[in-house]
Amino acid sequence: MRSQKPSCLNRSRRSVVKVQAKVDKKEGAPRVVRGKCFVTRDNIDTDQIIPAEFLTLVPSKVCKASAKYVTPGNMKTEYPVVIGGQNFGCGSSREHAPVAMGAAGGKVVVAESYARIFFRNCIATGELYPVETDLRLCDELKTGSEVTVDMEANVLTDHSTGNTYDLKAIGDAGPVIDAGGIFDYARKTGMIKTSA
Repeated sequence: MRSQKPSCLNRSRRSVVKVQAKVDKKEGAPRVVRGKCFVTRDNIDTDQIIPAEFLTLVPSKVCKASAKYVTPGNMKTEYPVVIGGQNFGCGSSREHAPVAMGAAGGKVVVAESYARIFFRNCIATGELYPVETDLRLCDELKTGSEVTVDMEANVLTDHSTGNTYDLKAIGDAGPVIDAGGIFDYARKTGMIKTSA
């Protein structure tokens, strides 16, 4: 059932037949993520994602910095989907933010807009799919709701309400993220020679 709230949702009805619990980053794999969502607001900066004092490779410190997204004592989040507002990932240019989210089990962020450097870092590291939408989903969804983000059909489904929301296509960034980042993509496509 489509949401009646946004008037721009005039697509024909779709049903997601098969969903995955995680994204399989093999070439040609469907970009479908199902799981609980973690809802944020506007201007989530990289210091909120991973404060500077926790810029380390010790995962336990990342967990302490992300107590709301990753519960204390755990290494992984229960939220593979993050819902943001405008300007998600603003602040510094550190690529640690998408890396920390990906290491914690995050798969996709859906937001109205991104800081361009965060968007680029998601693609370059291959850690997260940064999906954009014209809709203010942070006002529609609640933390803990079960959702499916279908990047093939460009639709997000809220399983608690049955509402669906249009997403923008991931475009040329998709194959780079699928490959595991810019260097893996360059190796796969022959842009960088690999030793035999």
